[in-house]
Amino acid sequence: MKVFGMKNRTKEEINEKIVNGEAKILTADELKSKIKNSDEISFDDVDVVTTGTCGIMSGTAAILHIPIADGGSFKKAKKILLNGVEGHVGPCPNEWLGSVDLIIYGTEHSKTNPEYGGGFLFKDLVMGKEINVEVESENGEFFTKKVTLDDMPTAEMIGTRNAFKNYNSFTNPDNEDGITSIFAQPAMKGNLKEYTFSGCGDINPLQNDPQQNVIKSGCKILLNGAEGLILGNGTRSSKDKPNLMLAANMKDMGEKYLGGFKTSEGPEVFDSVAIPIPILDEKIFNNTFLLDKDIPLSISHIKGRHLPLAQIDYSKAWVEGNDERPIFNKDECLNCDECDVKKYCPTNAFKNKKINLEYCFGCGVCHNVCKNRAFKINLGSIKTEINSNNVEIPIVCRESDRKRAKDLALELKDKILKNEFKL
Repeated sequence: MKVFGMKNRTKEEINEKIVNGEAKILTADELKSKIKNSDEISFDDVDVVTTGTCGIMSGTAAILHIPIADGGSFKKAKKILLNGVEGHVGPCPNEWLGSVDLIIYGTEHSKTNPEYGGGFLFKDLVMGKEINVEVESENGEFFTKKVTLDDMPTAEMIGTRNAFKNYNSFTNPDNEDGITSIFAQPAMKGNLKEYTFSGCGDINPLQNDPQQNVIKSGCKILLNGAEGLILGNGTRSSKDKPNLMLAANMKDMGEKYLGGFKTSEGPEVFDSVAIPIPILDEKIFNNTFLLDKDIPLSISHIKGRHLPLAQIDYSKAWVEGNDERPIFNKDECLNCDECDVKKYCPTNAFKNKKINLEYCFGCGVCHNVCKNRAFKINLGSIKTEINSNNVEIPIVCRESDRKRAKDLALELKDKILKNEFKL
């Protein structure tokens, strides 16, 4: 791989090339393929690299404004449930307006359905489904209403802690099965029998701009397919372990890019993020050359990220050639009275003896829990040393989805080429 010259360009120059149809755009996946193939590529060959990530992003919330009743019907709302998922009323009281402002968390669990939560609610809203709203006023009055996303004047998604640069991975070294965690589905077995990880590796945005030379406040992005903004760095962000605070309008989002994700600790929320990296100078260009093998991945005890066990790199987790989606063989299905795949599938992708690939996350849980291995997906295993012993641990769950990440990065590339997205 050769890098030529010490050149630079401005965002304005790149935007002018976009308008004139002259911009040279590569997705991060396309760039990495060229690097692996030892293709010669220079600064002049790339104006923008579109990066992407998709995975559980617990810091996701929605800010909604919902008309409930006629003005004067109640003074203030005290409690609100959306499909059984509790929202937090306010901060604006909307006194005597008959409407409610609220914040609702993607990690909030339903009061009536333990497998439903904020992430599933967000997907239902974006899909245009009608949801049930229940309101209790501060005077004990009760109101119910069926609404859709179109009925809400405001529906903004805020990611308070999204698109991490650094992720952990997990195993259970103890002689104890059944450890529940948001990083395991179902509960994790002991004695190093299972391994789970997150992060999209070398296509992840902050991995390709580790010093945040261009990924910073005000940068335009795609959040779940909607054009949004980086508000700044997110909670718990640091120089060594940055993450981002993001915002976008839910009404512009694509249903395939977000949703709920069941874990052994209850439902979580997943999002997809694509961020353009304008190649302004050689330093920024060189930063995009890293591969999975260059990115460290810490292995921690499932009981805590403060208990590191070993370190590998992402090439051991995202093994070249491994499957992105499972295949279901009906002939090998035992037709169990209680189907473990239907029970444990994080995104409820398996119904009526079929995998809904629009819902499927490629996590691999189906292959792991099916009694007769009727689901085939090659996730691979990781080899490392733990407690002075060489071990090989099968990957049983991927909590990030590279396929969705690549799809959204490609969608961003297409929008830029069509002059529908400027830097």
